[in-house]
Amino acid sequence: MNDTPLKQPSYKHWQLATDIDKVLWLTIDRADERVNSLSLEVLSELDSIVEGLETNPPAGLVLQSGKPGSFIVGADVREFDAYDDADEASEGISRVHRLFSRIEALPFPTIVAIDGLCLGGGLELALTFDYRIASNVEHTRLGFPEVQLGIYPGFGGSARSIRQAGASNAMSIMLSSRNLRARAAKAMGFVDELVGPHGSLRWAARRAVKQGRKSRQPGPLTRLQNFAPVRNQLARVMRKKVTARANPKHYPAPFELIDAWERYGDDPRRMMVEESVRVGRLITGETSKNLRRVFFLMERLKGIGKQANLKIRRVHVIGAGVMGGDIAAWCVLQGLDVTLQDRELKYIEPALKRAKSLFKKKLRERSKVAGAVSRLLADVDGKGIAKADVVIEAIFEDVEAKRELFASIEPRVKASAILATNTSAIPLADISSALKKPGRLIGIHFFNPVAKMPLVEVVHDKKTNVGQIKKGAAFCGLIKRFPLPVKSTPGFLVNRVLSGYMAKAMTMHMEQKIPLEVLDQAARSFGMPMGPVELADTVGLDVCMKVVALLGGEASEKEAALLQAKVAAGKLGKKSGQGFYVWEKGKPQKDSTAGGHHDLGEISRTLLQPYFDACESALADGIVEDADVLDAGMIFGTGFAPFRGGPLHYLKQQEQNHD
Repeated sequence: MNDTPLKQPSYKHWQLATDIDKVLWLTIDRADERVNSLSLEVLSELDSIVEGLETNPPAGLVLQSGKPGSFIVGADVREFDAYDDADEASEGISRVHRLFSRIEALPFPTIVAIDGLCLGGGLELALTFDYRIASNVEHTRLGFPEVQLGIYPGFGGSARSIRQAGASNAMSIMLSSRNLRARAAKAMGFVDELVGPHGSLRWAARRAVKQGRKSRQPGPLTRLQNFAPVRNQLARVMRKKVTARANPKHYPAPFELIDAWERYGDDPRRMMVEESVRVGRLITGETSKNLRRVFFLMERLKGIGKQANLKIRRVHVIGAGVMGGDIAAWCVLQGLDVTLQDRELKYIEPALKRAKSLFKKKLRERSKVAGAVSRLLADVDGKGIAKADVVIEAIFEDVEAKRELFASIEPRVKASAILATNTSAIPLADISSALKKPGRLIGIHFFNPVAKMPLVEVVHDKKTNVGQIKKGAAFCGLIKRFPLPVKSTPGFLVNRVLSGYMAKAMTMHMEQKIPLEVLDQAARSFGMPMGPVELADTVGLDVCMKVVALLGGEASEKEAALLQAKVAAGKLGKKSGQGFYVWEKGKPQKDSTAGGHHDLGEISRTLLQPYFDACESALADGIVEDADVLDAGMIFGTGFAPFRGGPLHYLKQQEQNHD
C-alpha cells in the first residue's frame, strides 16, 4: 500500500495526505491537547477542508485520529459557557448542522476508522460518513454522554442515530449515556465493521473506499418504531423509565429528547430543527451549567490522581468484612493481584463469594471471570504483606485493635509500599503513633458500596509524608476512583457532614413524629439520590453509631442510643437485611401509606441545614484545599444533587438570588 502524501493545505488541528490512488486520509490531531475534541477552531478548519473537498473531490475520504488509542471524545465542553443566550447557542448548533450535512452529501465514498473513545460530537461526526470501521479492542467505546451535561446530542445525533440504529437502540443509548464496546456498537448498527487487535484499520478502510461500501439501514420492523402509533407508545414507556430515576424538574434534557422524538421522529429535518432549539435552550439553563461544573470538578479530582507515577501489582487487604472484601474485589477488577486476610478462612469465604458475583456482573465472559477469581487469594497467615505494593487495613472501628495491627505488620511491609487504613472516622494520629515511622501511614477511606461509590478520601495529617499522600492519590486513580485529599479530623469530610444530617433525620423522626419514608422523600425531592434514613441503612447502622457517637457528643445522645438499640438487636441495615427498613433483594421495603400531608420543601430545608453548616465549617477549618474540592467531595461522596453544582455553590447561588 503506497501512502506517499501529495501536497495539501496546512492546518493546525488536521493533517491531510492523498495517496497514489487519490484517497484522502484526513487525520484529526488537535494541537496541544491530550485528546481530540471538536472546538470552534477545529470545526472551522473542518469547514475549510470540506469546502476544498467539494471543489476538488478525491476518490474517497478516510477520517482517522492522530491520537493513539483515542478517536474524538466529543465537543469541547470548555466552550459551552461562552453561550448565555439560547438563540445564539441555537444558531451555533445550526452552523454545525449545516457543516455535517455537507459532509454527508459528499459525492464519493467516506469512511471512518475508529480506535478508542468515540463519544458525543465525535460519534455524531462519524454518523455523517458512509461507513464506520472500529477496532474491536477494550479501549474502543462509542456513546452519547450528553445527558450527563444537561443536554442531548446536538450535532445531528438525535436524528442520525435513530436513522442508523433504530429508535429503540438509539434512544436507549442517548437517554442512558451508556458507552458501548465495539462489538455491541456493531450489533446495534452504529458500527459496520470490526477489526481485531491484530488487524489493520488502514487496510480495512482502504478496502471499504475501493468497494464503495455504505452502511446498512435498519430493517422494516425496526423502521416501524418511528411510525406515530408505535412511536407514541414507546415514548410513554421511555418517559416512565426515565422518570423512575430522574425528576424532570431537576433533569429536563432526557424528557426534551423524548418529547422531540415523539412529535417529530418520522421527520429527520424537523428533528434537526428541534435539536438546535431545544439543546440551545438546555445548554444555557442552570441545570446544564451546574452539571458542566460537576464535570470539571470530576476532571480536577482525576488530575489529583495523576500527580505521581506509580507501579502497583499487588495489594494486601486485612479484614474480609463487607468493606475489606469489597475493596479487595474492586482492586482485582482493575487488574491487580490481591491477597485478603482475616483471622480464619470462614471469615474470608463470604467475601470471595461476593467477589465472584461482582466479577460475573462486570466481566461477563467466563475466561475473564476465571482470571479475576484467580487473582484474589485468601491469606489467613498474611504472607502477602511482604510482597504487597499497597497494604490496606479494613478491620472493625476500634483504635486499639488498629494500633496493635499496624505495630505488628510494620516490620514486614516493603519500604516502598503504601500503608493505609480504611477507618471512617478515627483521627490518623491515633493510629499512626503506634508506628516507628508514623509519617508513612495514610487513610484511604472507601465508601459503601465500594463498586458504586466513586470517591475515596485520602487522609493525612501534619506528620504525613507528602510523597505518601501523592502515592495514595495515584493509587486511587489507578483503580478508577476519585481521590479527595482531606486533613485528618474526626469524621474527615464526608462523615463529618453526613453525621449531623443523619442525626437530624432521627431527631425529626423521634421528636416531630415525621415518618421515615417522608424524611427520605423530602431529601429526594431536593435532589438527593437517596434519603438520610436509607443512606444510614446502606452505610451500616453500626458504622453510623460510632460516627455519631464520635462526632455528635452529648448533643446526639438520643440519636446514638437509637442506633445502639438497633445494632444490639442485630439490625445493622442493608447488610443484615434489616435496619430502619426491612431489605429484600437489595431494596428497602417502605410503607407507601406513611406519607400523609407534609410540606416536603420545609422538611428538606430543616433536614439539610446541618449538612450545609458542616460543609461551611469544614471549609473554614481547612479540611480540604478549597470550596470546589469540597463540592466535588460531597457530590461524589454523598451524591449531593449534581444538578445543583455542589452544596457551597448552591448556597452561593441562593445568596445571589436573594440579593
